[in-house]
Parts: sequence; C-alpha cells; structure tokens
Amino acid sequence: MIMQWQAVSSRACRAPLSWVALTAALLVAAPLAASAGERPAVFGWVEKSTLEPWGVEVKAKLDSGALTSSLDARDIERFDKEGEKWVRFRLKLEDEADGETFTEWLELPLYRSLRLRGAGGVDRRPVVLMKICMGDTVFEEQFSLRDRGDMNYPLLLGRRTIGHLGLLDVRETFLTDPDCGEDATLVEHDPDEDDASDQAEEPDD
Repeated sequence: MIMQWQAVSSRACRAPLSWVALTAALLVAAPLAASAGERPAVFGWVEKSTLEPWGVEVKAKLDSGALTSSLDARDIERFDKEGEKWVRFRLKLEDEADGETFTEWLELPLYRSLRLRGAGGVDRRPVVLMKICMGDTVFEEQFSLRDRGDMNYPLLLGRRTIGHLGLLDVRETFLTDPDCGEDATLVEHDPDEDDASDQAEEPDD
C-alpha cells in the first residue's frame, strides 16, 4: 500500500507540470484585463485578424517565442522625409474573407530598427506602428517588416502584442473572429512600455 501511494504521489507531482506552466502563463497576462474588471479574452495560437483601416483579413500566428510582431511586406525602402527617417513598402496580402489579393503602397515613419541574429549573421529590419483588429478591439502595435512570402502566416504576433491581447491557449486555434466597427475600442501604442530589450538582438523568426 505504501509503494502504491508513493507511485500515485509521484505521478501526481509530475502530471500537473504542464498545467502549472499554463497557469503561470495565464497569471502573467491576466492582470492586464483583470485590472479593468473584465474577463480577459482568450486567443488560440492561430487566429484571424484584420489589418486596419482596410479591414483585410489575414491569418495571424501568435508566437510566444518571438518578442516583436512581424508583418509581410515587399519592396522595403528607407528614406528621409523632412529630416525624419521613414519607410516605404508594399503590402501584398490575400484577403481570407474573399480570396482577393490586396495590394497597397505605404509610407510610414520609422519607429525603430530591429536587430536580429540568424544563421546568415545579423540583420536589421525596420519597425513601424500599425493597427490590427483582434476580436472586437483595435491594437496599435510595433511590426517589423520583412518578406514573409515563403511562410504560412503573413502576420506573426509576438509576446509584446500577446501581452496586450489577453490570454494565449496554445492548444487551440480560431477562438475569435475580428469584428471591429467604427466604435471599436482602440488600444494605442504606449511608448512608456519600450525598454532596453528593444535595442537587444532577437532570434530570427
């Protein structure tokens, strides 16, 4: 009986490890919504999102292994505009809602440069502020720009963005649908959240 109890106890100690890890992750993110007295939203590791203000629907991968979010962009060019650093780039995205190809040229202020270290060495990518709709809320987030044409998901959301969304359930996909009307809540980027990690090297996604 003692041996049986010890075996059960040992299993009981080991089995909850994944549950403990999930609980810890939830506790990290929960205060963001709990502080507002609301139940935090839960997102799967793949979700539908819309790029605003165009409402173009794309699949987004929520990746807790990345810090900064990334967006598929083509023909990226840096330039000076009235003494400031700007970025010109082209969006070419398949709208998941109707299958049509959305193309748009954009010129945005350069928010910062992201330094990444990969197999080919160090790469610097421009980072801009853009808006996406997740659930019923619009989020203004940092996005590094790169050609993601050879990847499954044109939009990758890193830890910085996930922390603003709510909770991440890595076992599920497509738990929400983007539904942001004209009166949707806008969560603007807070520059006070920027820290020294913004200047550090990140692993290539």
